[in-house]
Amino acid sequence: MKSPDIQVKRYVEIGVGNRWLVRTETEYHDGTEEECRGFAKPFTMESLYVRIWIGRRVWIWDSKEGMKRATKATRRFKCVIGFKGR
Repeated sequence: MKSPDIQVKRYVEIGVGNRWLVRTETEYHDGTEEECRGFAKPFTMESLYVRIWIGRRVWIWDSKEGMKRATKATRRFKCVIGFKGR
């Protein structure tokens, strides 16, 4: 595991469609990502989001950024509540 950095972004997700029911994804400033099971600390929440991914379409409602819609190359089903932070 890399040492914590000011540029680190963390996403804690709870729901179906990921490898684990509760998982934390850490994104580093150099573009690398790390995923771990459960809730990783330290964590400072910045926004709450809901992500629904059906087939190639993804709908995201974020408390800070509003509603977004995207199309992905991969077909999946995900329904998660997430917390975005550092």
